[in-house]
Amino acid sequence: MTGVRERTRARVLWLAKGLGRGGAEQLLLNCVRHADRERYAIEVAYVLPHKDALVPDLAAAGVPVHCLGGAPGRRWPLRLRRLLAERRYDLVHTHMPVPAVAARLLAGRPRPRLVHTEHNLWERYRLPTRWANALTYRRNDAVIAVSHAVAAGVGRRRAGEWLSVVHHGPDLGGAPSGPAARRAARAELGLPEGALVVGTVGNLTAKKDQATLLAAFARLREREPDARLVLVGSGPLEAELRARAGGGVLFAGMRADVPALLPGWDVFCLSSRQEGLPVALMEAMASGLPSVVTAVGGVPEILDDGVQGRLVPPGDPARLAAALGELADPAVRARMGAAARARSASFDVAGAQRAVERVYARVLAN
Repeated sequence: MTGVRERTRARVLWLAKGLGRGGAEQLLLNCVRHADRERYAIEVAYVLPHKDALVPDLAAAGVPVHCLGGAPGRRWPLRLRRLLAERRYDLVHTHMPVPAVAARLLAGRPRPRLVHTEHNLWERYRLPTRWANALTYRRNDAVIAVSHAVAAGVGRRRAGEWLSVVHHGPDLGGAPSGPAARRAARAELGLPEGALVVGTVGNLTAKKDQATLLAAFARLREREPDARLVLVGSGPLEAELRARAGGGVLFAGMRADVPALLPGWDVFCLSSRQEGLPVALMEAMASGLPSVVTAVGGVPEILDDGVQGRLVPPGDPARLAAALGELADPAVRARMGAAARARSASFDVAGAQRAVERVYARVLAN
């Protein structure tokens, strides 16, 4: 009976660059928890062996995981070609451009259907990546964009039913909230009970531009001397950012317990220069946090300036500091936080996965 059921399920491979704790990777874990496993037998493959934080969670969810990297890492396309030939997937769903290009070029006969999720604006990619993407993009049977801003760039290459927009959402899994959760989160991070706490989540990279946030926070401390800034994440700019940081800044590193930390913060902040649709922002809004974020990518699609928080231009420490100063007022935070929680009711990870599976059904039927 099991064998009959296996044969009726479509075999699907999700292909990613890494399985670290970034937003795009977290989406895979969120979606697999809501996937229709009666219709789709899902496996995951990834390229970078050192980015494996989510592998145990995927395995616990009953998903086979294949690491394509290792030494020598440049041979991963050969391992991908062998995996595709051996497993004979019906559909390959790619995330991130470099693995996607490889899948488009290496898929053999019979060729699996190819679906790609576009998480970022093309302008973010390096020039060789953009060229390789452009040359192979039409091999996709369907593309899913995480925001309308991302879709606008994709649509210039090919419009129509081929392209869908799916706003994914967080899956906080019953994360704690309330006064007890706030006290526990602050105790975990060593934060004073009465301090104004600004938090951010993201890799420490130029794209996320925590340097601008540090400059803005230094200005905020001039009027709020007890304020604290918590940076969750790691990355290549950590040493440089630590050297820039002044008083009241805590580098918390990469954390698996972000939903449990959010209740300890008063304001969520993103100083990014580029975004598709940040999962960290959606998690913060679902936790009832008001936010100060840069108006880039798909961010304005889910946060209205002056309602759930403040939108500011990227790379402007003065504007960022002024917005953070506005949210130092508890009454403003309470109003915007309530609006953020209400807005987050539309963030539906289960509904997003159903929308993705409708794309699967369409391309498999053709």
